[in-house]
Amino acid sequence: MSLRPTLDFLLYDWLKAEGLNGRERFADHTRETFDAVLDTCERIAREKYAPHNRTVDIEEPRFDGEKVILPKATHEANRAYAESGMLSAAQDYDEGGMQLPYTIEAAANSFFGLASVSIGSSMLTKGNANLLLVHGTEAQKEVFARNEFGGRFSGTMCLSEPQAGSSLSDITTRAVPDGDDFESDPLGPRYRLKGNKMWISAGEHELTENIIHLVLAKIPGPDGKLIAGTRGISLFIVPKKLVGTDGQLTGVRNDVALAGLNHKLGWRGTTNTLLNFGEGKYPVDGKAGAVGYLVGKPHEGLRCMFHMMNEARIGVGTAAVVLGLAGYYASLEYAKNRPQGRPVGPAGKDSAQPQVRIIEHADVKRMLLAQKSYCEGAMALEMYCARLVDEQHTGTPEDADQARLLLEVLTPIAKSWPSEWCLEANSLAIQIHGGYGYTRDFPVEQYWRDNRLNMIHEGTHGIQAADLLGRKVLMEGGKGLMLLAGRINATIERAIQQPALAEHANALGKALQQVGAATKSAWATGNPGEALANAVPYMQAFGHMVLAWIWLDVALVASAPGPATEGRQRALRYFFHYELPKIGAWLKVVETRDPTCADMPEEAF
Repeated sequence: MSLRPTLDFLLYDWLKAEGLNGRERFADHTRETFDAVLDTCERIAREKYAPHNRTVDIEEPRFDGEKVILPKATHEANRAYAESGMLSAAQDYDEGGMQLPYTIEAAANSFFGLASVSIGSSMLTKGNANLLLVHGTEAQKEVFARNEFGGRFSGTMCLSEPQAGSSLSDITTRAVPDGDDFESDPLGPRYRLKGNKMWISAGEHELTENIIHLVLAKIPGPDGKLIAGTRGISLFIVPKKLVGTDGQLTGVRNDVALAGLNHKLGWRGTTNTLLNFGEGKYPVDGKAGAVGYLVGKPHEGLRCMFHMMNEARIGVGTAAVVLGLAGYYASLEYAKNRPQGRPVGPAGKDSAQPQVRIIEHADVKRMLLAQKSYCEGAMALEMYCARLVDEQHTGTPEDADQARLLLEVLTPIAKSWPSEWCLEANSLAIQIHGGYGYTRDFPVEQYWRDNRLNMIHEGTHGIQAADLLGRKVLMEGGKGLMLLAGRINATIERAIQQPALAEHANALGKALQQVGAATKSAWATGNPGEALANAVPYMQAFGHMVLAWIWLDVALVASAPGPATEGRQRALRYFFHYELPKIGAWLKVVETRDPTCADMPEEAF
């Protein structure tokens, strides 16, 4: 199966993306230019990525003492992607970009994740460069961001540390001014960094001329001690190799050393590293300390970094979706061709009859429908969020502010929901293959392994849930939540007028009321510990409500007769009958602030 028909439907029939051409920024584009971009990316993914997905899983990155070795196919795929112009596709013409809507860019990039998510490493490079365009100086934009968009340099984000993990308030990487004239460097205030960073994707390789690390570190206070908490965090550009103001390499290696490669369950084609900053292995000007340039103001690093983190979270969600779809397509093909067993008739099974293909069994259809409802629904959610990004950047002031608020509330769901339920789709794909699914003779086991990372990637489930219930639904007096409820109610009002959808509209209305009531009950005592004790079940219920809304909204335009429309209607029915009812159990523990988990004594385990 091909992803393209699903994307075309979501982009043009549902989201009306062609209408973006009426805006000044996108006025040079037409449906034809959008389709040309999609065609090109689909072709590159098919030719340069898909044939090598198994290769990069087996031939993991290795360090020969001098450099990290990756398969030749990874270099060729990376080069083809850079040459396609997709690194800067959404950027201004003045930046060498195409001024494409982000909606189209996000859709086009999904082909690469579907073909081989493990090869694709562009997400962090684009996010790194986009951050610098917003928060960097003109020199930083010219020297670092534009060379990243051009494909000469690649980028990373360096947040976690071995002893701190996701607790960024506990990072200990230090940054001290590099000499008395540290503020006079044309690339920005110059510091020396010392510390260790863990889980750095694409942190060391030879795919590009240089690697630009964005590093969170703390500047010591007047007493020489690090400021406690996140308010002490600053952000620095730390290039692997030092660069002149002309963007050319100076020939000096920065004091950033590979301490080790992390060998992961999945995503094996992308290097994942532990990096030592400033240990003295590559001294600069005769002294230890990695040279870094301050981005923005001191102690505002986390605020700057969130620009990249939020973008990456939508990217992680999309990666989870396409991995789920890859498993769905593979298991659907298998189910259509694998004969096994016989149907149960009025008199039971007739062993004299020939075997039937397993797609004819009700339970296999159940597993396929579950995958379809999870993955195609989640793809619609990711495209909806991408459309909100365009609205935020090019809409009227009122529409842009609404898009901002909706993205605040939906981003934890866009990251977490696909990473849980499209992973479940991958598990079902293995189940449909039976014992064969557990072998490397078929690709579904790799899709599951690759997808398992996404529940951790860019903030664990627990972090996303605490963000949703602890901050996003409360921010600005609950304005974002109320705005989302208004959008959901608008869909309900349209759907309830259609007899075939009225039942589902009523069910969604009930779910919306349940989520609203649980939100109030969770915070009834005003105690964050009680409210957030069951934040993950809250997020699961919230996500299911959002996906039910997305499916119902999609169904309102899925009316053209044919198998595709029937498939969407059946997936909608499955989600409302099999999935949406689950929210009651999730929300019960939220509403009662159930202390079962929070009060469990350690010794009782």
